[in-house]
Amino acid sequence: MSKKKDNTVEKEQEVVQPEAAKAEETTVEETTETTAEVTVEEQLKEDLAKEKDKFLRLFAEFENYKKRTSKERLELFKTASKDVVVAMLPVLDDFDRALAEIAKTDAEDVKKGVELISNKLRETLKAKGLGEVEVKAGDKFDAEDHEAVTQIPAPTDDMKGKIIDVLEKGYTLGEKIIRYPKVVVGQ
Repeated sequence: MSKKKDNTVEKEQEVVQPEAAKAEETTVEETTETTAEVTVEEQLKEDLAKEKDKFLRLFAEFENYKKRTSKERLELFKTASKDVVVAMLPVLDDFDRALAEIAKTDAEDVKKGVELISNKLRETLKAKGLGEVEVKAGDKFDAEDHEAVTQIPAPTDDMKGKIIDVLEKGYTLGEKIIRYPKVVVGQ
């Protein structure tokens, strides 16, 4: 009997050992599956985050594009008549010269008529966005805002680097300067 008991015990151990091995294998497989699931889940989350980021960047870029094109279109409408307005500037200069010459005479009716026409032209161009650059003698010269035609010795020391005379008015169309004022600067 002892041999039978020993064989039975050995068989039981053999049976127990495969079950333990199977349990260990199952645990390893479950861990591997769990790790694989977590890895797949994490990978999907990362992919989703990347796609969301890509979408948000693309959306922001499109919004910026819309704003930029809208701004450019408004700017185009503001300056669409630039060529016509620039062509009319010499006419405004001629009106200024004519008014200066008529003021020297006693012809009040002629002066009144020329002033009416000049004012009408100025108001029409003003409605289209034309503005005058305000410059007068004694203002400080700025190369970005003025065009120096010539430099002359300053009559006084305090006039050095300042505008002595304005030869031609400057004009803006909207926010842009379309003609810089031509000035004489003191040295």
